[in-house]
Amino acid sequence: MKFIYGKPNWSTRARGEENCYLLTNGLGGFSSGTMINSNTRNDHALLMACVEPPNHRYNMIHRLEEELESAEISVHLSGQEYLDPEQSEEGFRFLSCFSFEDYPEWTYHLDGVEIVKRIAMKQGKNLVAVKYIIDNRTSEKITLKVTPHLQFVPKGEAVAPEQKFVLTEDRIISGGLTVIFKTNGQVKPFPQKFSEGLYYAYDACDGRKKEGSTWTNHQIMAEVPGKQEGVLEILYGMEEIRESADQVIREAVSYREELVRVSGMKQEAARMLVKSANQFVAERRTTGGKTLLAGFPFFEDWGRDTMIALGGCCIASGQLEAAKSILRTFSVYCKDGLMPNLFPEGSKEPQYNTADAALLYIHGVYLYFQKTEDIAFIKEIWPVMKEIIKWYRKGTAHGIRMDEDGLIEAGEGLDQVTWMDVRIGEILPTPRHGKPVEINAYWYNALRIMEVFEKLLEDGFPEEETDYGALAAKVKDSFREKFWNEKKGCLRDVLSGTTADEQIRCNQIWAVSMPFSILDAEQEKQVVDTVFEKLYTPLGLRTLEKSDPEFHGEYGGEQKQRDLAYHQGTVWVFPLGAYYLAYLKTRDYSQEAAEKVARQMEALQATMAEGCIGQLPEIYDGENPSFSRGCFAQAWSVGEILRVYEVLEEVERDEFPVSVSDKGSVAKAG
Repeated sequence: MKFIYGKPNWSTRARGEENCYLLTNGLGGFSSGTMINSNTRNDHALLMACVEPPNHRYNMIHRLEEELESAEISVHLSGQEYLDPEQSEEGFRFLSCFSFEDYPEWTYHLDGVEIVKRIAMKQGKNLVAVKYIIDNRTSEKITLKVTPHLQFVPKGEAVAPEQKFVLTEDRIISGGLTVIFKTNGQVKPFPQKFSEGLYYAYDACDGRKKEGSTWTNHQIMAEVPGKQEGVLEILYGMEEIRESADQVIREAVSYREELVRVSGMKQEAARMLVKSANQFVAERRTTGGKTLLAGFPFFEDWGRDTMIALGGCCIASGQLEAAKSILRTFSVYCKDGLMPNLFPEGSKEPQYNTADAALLYIHGVYLYFQKTEDIAFIKEIWPVMKEIIKWYRKGTAHGIRMDEDGLIEAGEGLDQVTWMDVRIGEILPTPRHGKPVEINAYWYNALRIMEVFEKLLEDGFPEEETDYGALAAKVKDSFREKFWNEKKGCLRDVLSGTTADEQIRCNQIWAVSMPFSILDAEQEKQVVDTVFEKLYTPLGLRTLEKSDPEFHGEYGGEQKQRDLAYHQGTVWVFPLGAYYLAYLKTRDYSQEAAEKVARQMEALQATMAEGCIGQLPEIYDGENPSFSRGCFAQAWSVGEILRVYEVLEEVERDEFPVSVSDKGSVAKAG
C-alpha cells in the first residue's frame, strides 16, 4: 500500500506538517520526521537510538539541514520551523512528491535539478541510511550541503549549552556516546555551533515544551557538475558500519515484504497494517525475549497494552514465535497472580497496577493456542495461569479479589487498575472502583479457557471446592443479574453504587467480543446496537456518550486538561476492533455482515494516510473525530483492527467458526 502526496498536501506549512513517517529497528530505536522534512516534536529524530532495548533511547541525530547551492541560488531543501520566522527553512516550496510504502522518499525539483532522497533503518541495529540521488540537468555545477543537527541526549531531554562534541574522521563523540558515520561525501568540519529556537508545533498544541536546541560541527557535501548525475550517501550508527545505503534500503524492503508473506493477509490495508504492527515488536534486554512497545513516540512496553495488542500485532500477523516469546517473558514476572504493567528498569521494581493484564494474558495464550495447537507451551505456562486464577479468587494487590457472587472487585484508594487509569494528584477523573464490566467479562472468559486447557492437560482444580466450569457458571449468573440494564438495553459500566454505574461507556463491548459468551444472543445484540447508537464513530468508539454531563468533546492543551478528557468521551481506536468483532459475532459471521464491516472500515484507510503514515493513532477528539491525537502510532489500535481483517478474510474463505459454546466446542460455518 503506497501512500503518495503532492504539492496540494503542503500548500501551507501547517498542512505539510500534519503527516510524518516512522521507521523502527526492532530494538526500540526509530527514525521519524514530517513529510516536508521538518521536526514538529522534540521526539522526532533522524536517529533515535536505543542503547538498551527497548526503552533507553537517545536522540542522537535530531535532523538534517539540507541546502542546495549553485552560482545562482542558495536554498534549503529541509523545512524546519523556528521561533524566529527569519530562520525557518522552506524547502517544501521545491518539494514535488513525497511517498511512503517501506521507506520515505522525497522528490525535489528546482530549475533543472531533481533530487530524490530516501531513508531506511536496519533491523536489529541502531543504523540509519540516507541516500540522495542528484540529477543536474543544468550547465552549472551544483553542491548539496547536509548539516547534521546533533543532540546526544536521552529522549525528551534538552541539550545543554555547555555540551561538547568531538569530531574525528568517522565519529561524533559527546557525553560518553559515540555515533559512527560513513559517507561518500566531503566532510567539512567547523567550530561547534549552538542552534536554538527550533519550534515544535505538535508539542506546543499539547502543552509540552514547544522549543528545542541542537549542536552542529560539520557539513557533508556533494558536488555534481553540469549535465551529470551524482549520489550522496550518509549512514549513522552506534557500531561499525559495513553496509551501504542501498543495502540497508533493500534489506528494509525485503524484511517488510516477508512480514506480509508470512501473515497470509490478502487485503491491501491489512497487509500495510501487518508491516505497521511489526514496528511495535522489540527486544527486551532485561528478559532476553520480545516485547511490544505501546506506542510511538511517547510510550514504553506496558503489560495491559501488550496483552491487548498481542492478538493482532503478533498472532493475526503470523509472528507466532514473537507471540510465544512475549507470553513466556511475562510468565516469568507473574507475581501474586498479577502481570506487570511496567517492567523493571535498572534498580526499579516492576509495577503491577493492572487488573486486566493477567486475565488478558490467559486470553492471549488461548489465541496463540488456536493458531498453533502448541500443547507443550500450554503445559509450560499452565502453572502460571493457575496462579492467576488462584490469586484472583483469594485476593491480591490493589483490591483485586473475587466477591461471594463470583465477580471480581478491583481498585482501592487512589489505585486505578483498569485501562481508564488517569489520576491527577488525588483526582480520579474516571473512578471505576468496584466491579468493572470488562474485568468481569475477561474473568469469565479466563475461567472458560482454563476449563478447555484443563481437559486438554487432564489437570483439574483439586485444591478448590469447585472446578473452572462451575465457577464460570456462577460468574455468568451473577453477571447477567447485576450488570444488565434492561431500561437502557446495555450493560452497566461498573458496580460501585455510584452514578458511574449507569454511564454508557465502551467497556461493555468486550463482554460480547470475547470468545465465550457471558450474555444471551439477544442481550449481545442489544449491547452492540446501543454501542453503535451512543458511542460509535468510524474512527473509534467514544469512551462516554455525548449526552452525559461529564462528556469532554476535545482532547488537547496542558496535561491536566488532556487527562480530564482522556476517558471522558475521547474517541479511542482500539475498542473499534472489539465492536466490529462483536457485530460480526451477533450476525453469525454472515457474508452480508462482513461486507458491511469491510465497507465501514474503509474510513480507517483514510486515517492511515493521516498523522503517522501507514499507522493507526491512539485517539481522536470525542465531539468531531477528524484529526489524530496522542501517540501517532499505537500498538493496540493496529492490533485490534488487524484482528478484524483476519476475521473478514476467514469469513470470505468460509472458514470462521460461527459459535463457541461455554464448553469450548466449535461449530464451523457451512
